Amino acid sequence: MMRQCAALTMALVLAAGGALADGNPEKGEKVFRKCKACHMVGPDAKNRVGPILNGVVGANPASHEGYKYSSAMEAFRDSGAVWDEATLDKYLTKPRDLVPKTKMSFAGLRKEEDRQNVIAYLKAHE
Repeated sequence: MMRQCAALTMALVLAAGGALADGNPEKGEKVFRKCKACHMVGPDAKNRVGPILNGVVGANPASHEGYKYSSAMEAFRDSGAVWDEATLDKYLTKPRDLVPKTKMSFAGLRKEEDRQNVIAYLKAHE
């Protein structure tokens, strides 16, 4: 019985961890419209109020050259953080909960599916 419970728990943990990789980039492009006022992706992307997000998945925070980051985001970078899928998911949920005093004023994406789709869209722009 204990082995079955342990196996079920492990399966649930693996399924939850894999959920982030299951986003749909086409749906993510639609959700990303909320981000376009401040961010761009793609070959012609330029910094706006926020930095270009090409290659953000797997990158260190505050690492895009030519953009002036807040001291809060620089401190987050200096903590050793990486924009992996799990960290991006936390940040996109409620940015100021992960990086207090960030200059990003966006409240966040409440729906897990929206966050997964945006992450998939960003991964398509590596």
